[in-house]
Parts: sequence; structure tokens; C-alpha cells
Amino acid sequence: MLTKNLLRLNTNFVRFYLPRFYSLKMSKFDSKEFNALLTPTVRKIQNVFEDNNFEIRLCGGVVRDLLQGKQPKDIDFATTALPEEMLDLCSEHKWRTINTNGLSHGTVTIRLDEENFEITTLRIDKVTDGRKAEVEFTKDWQQDAERRDLTFNSLFLGLDGTLYDYFNGAEDLKLKRVRFVGDAEKRIQEDYLRILRYFRFFGRIDPPEDGHDSETLEIIRTNAHGLQRISGERIWVELKLILLGNQAPQLMHEMFKVGLFEYFAIPNRQPKPDFDSAYQKSRILKPVPITVLSSLFESEAEVKKFESRIKFSRLERLIALFIVQHKNQSEQSKLDLYYYQDILVDNKDFPPKSHPLFEYLKYTGNKEMIEALENWEVPKFPISGHELKNYNVKPGKDAGRILKLLREKWKQSRFLTSKDELLQSVPNMLS
Repeated sequence: MLTKNLLRLNTNFVRFYLPRFYSLKMSKFDSKEFNALLTPTVRKIQNVFEDNNFEIRLCGGVVRDLLQGKQPKDIDFATTALPEEMLDLCSEHKWRTINTNGLSHGTVTIRLDEENFEITTLRIDKVTDGRKAEVEFTKDWQQDAERRDLTFNSLFLGLDGTLYDYFNGAEDLKLKRVRFVGDAEKRIQEDYLRILRYFRFFGRIDPPEDGHDSETLEIIRTNAHGLQRISGERIWVELKLILLGNQAPQLMHEMFKVGLFEYFAIPNRQPKPDFDSAYQKSRILKPVPITVLSSLFESEAEVKKFESRIKFSRLERLIALFIVQHKNQSEQSKLDLYYYQDILVDNKDFPPKSHPLFEYLKYTGNKEMIEALENWEVPKFPISGHELKNYNVKPGKDAGRILKLLREKWKQSRFLTSKDELLQSVPNMLS
């Protein structure tokens, strides 16, 4: 018993107290991507901050991308300058600031030389409730690193090429190892959305499929209930990135196994093999996320239940409903060009090339049909109710019935029957 208690004490010490004893690893980094990033604009920001005795370093995704040999799309900085001090610098140098909603959390976005740069004051999450944090600003780089989610997201890179690594994040990235900073359970309970960020970054880093740490997955399972506190909008942002990323079928399977589906209002069924099939067939065609996810819905009611939790867009709802309605159609109709042409001709709600039909065809992997329909000019039905007045057709139900008959005649001719030919058949329809 004493041995077990000592072991438990030692484990808790490692989880809760070790982060402050991690040794900082510093190394020099250089690459063509890093040098390309050091534009005159970036140097201008660096010089202004350093001339005013503020430290400034690259952080987050930009560092992770550089270490993976990727050219970052966005550049984010961390700094010892307080938000009001950053605003003073911007005012003094006539730099435009945008998106000031982040000021309470220490973030200032600068618009300079037609680029946006997000700069955030070092901070501590003083109070957390599983959704958002009350922050306190600091000048301690390690304290800021400790509050981040995953080890490779806690790296800083100085503009002189010095890499600051407090939690072995560089090695984790190199070995494709996804680890939380310090105690995984504590990190998750600070913000339960980090459960989804774990899976998203697993796909981003792309380790072997069996590269999950079993203890981490168990911690996720026991804390899955916390996702009830996260808004549907925030969940959908992360889930969309997972759905189209690397290893999406394997990750969806893992999320199902650890009990996450019920907190997304996704049907709590094994996602294999339907999701795997939709993912593999559609991936090369660049579907939107809801297209792949629709493989997990079997009814309109299931789509609407998911929508009530996630609150996605009207177009996403229509795509999901269209796929659910059509995915079990016969193999013959799936290959029938005329069947799909009729759908586009009858469409009233979308520009022809934006119809949910195209996402459905991506879902089925039907590249040839997509190309055929994209190259087809959707014809316009040549008759209107106004023209039926010359044939003594009464407005209302009579006109509607005749127009429907004429439209069917036109469609059966593969849209070749002319306006005059259609109108000539009106008297026979009246008898």
C-alpha cells in the first residue's frame, strides 16, 4: 500500500509540478522558409519593439510550420509588451490596428504593408472554466508556454533564429508525437475544446495510425462530457478541419471509441465503413466537410438534430439533406446523366454550378459526371404563364397544370422541343 501511495504521489508530482522544472532548450534554427519570412516589414516590427525594450518572438503555428519545412501563411508573434503599450507603438508609427476584440486577451492585430500580423502579450490563464479563461499578463516566456495545449504549440522562435523549447516540443514534432503540455487532464479541463484540437493536430502532424498514447485517450474519454459546455460553432470549426485532414477515417473511429459522438449530436454508430468510403472517394475532388460527414446520417431527422447542436449554414444543411435523400439510389440512376440534368433544370434556389448535387457527386467519387455537368449549359424552360393567356388558359391551377405538362414534354425531349412546338400542344392539353 505504501509503495502504491508513493507511486501515486510521484505521478501527481510529475503531472502538476514538473512543468516549472522543465529545462529550457535553446538552439539555432535556419531554413530557406525562415529567411523568406524575414521581410522588411517583419524586420520593421522587430526593430520597433526591440528599440522600445520589448522582446518579440514568433509563436504557435508559424514555428511549427517552419520546423516542418513549410512556408507559413500567417505570422503570429508573442511579446512582453502590454496591449496598451502595443497600441501606443502603433499610434506613434501610424500603424493601423484591426480586430480589436482580442484586446482583453492581449491580442493586437496590425495591418502593415498590406499584411496582417497578430501580436499577443505573454499571459497566464489565471482562472479557467473549461470554455474560456481569465488572463493575467506576464513577462515570463515559460509561464506563457505552460498555458498552451500541445508541446509543439508552445515553441517560440526569435527573429535571430534562436529556438526556445520548454517542453521538448521540437523533438515531439520531429517524432510525430502529439503530447499535451504537462498534465493532459489539467490542460483539457482548462478548455474542453482541446480534446478536438488533439485529434486535429494528430491529423496535421500525421503520425502512424497507432501513434495514440493510450493514457491520453483514456483521459479524453473520462473528460468527454466537458464538450457539452462548448458551443456548437467552436466544435464545428475544429471538426471541419478533422474531416478533411489526414487520417480522418481513423480519427473519427477513435473519437467514436472514446465516446465523443453523442456530444456532437452525431448518430452514435460505428463510422466504418461508410465514412471511410466517402472520405476515400471524395478526397481528390475537394468536398466541403459536411459532404463527408453526411455518410453518418441516415435520415432527415438525424441531419436536423446535428444542425440544432452545431448550427451550421443553410447551404451545409441542404447539402446534407440532399446526400441523405439520394445516397441510396440505384446504381443505374447514379450513372444516368439525364437524371442529374433534370435536377439542375428543376433547380430554383441555387446558381447551376453551386447546387448540392455537385457535392453529392463528390461524395460518390463521380468525377466524370461532375465534369459533364460543369460543361453543360443548363437550358431555360421557354414558356411562362403569361404566354398561356393567348390560349384562354385561366391563371392559377389551370395554368399551373398546363405548365407542368409542358415542362415534362420539354424534359422528355431532352430540352429540344422548341417554344412554338410546345405552345402548339396547349389546345390538346385543354381538352
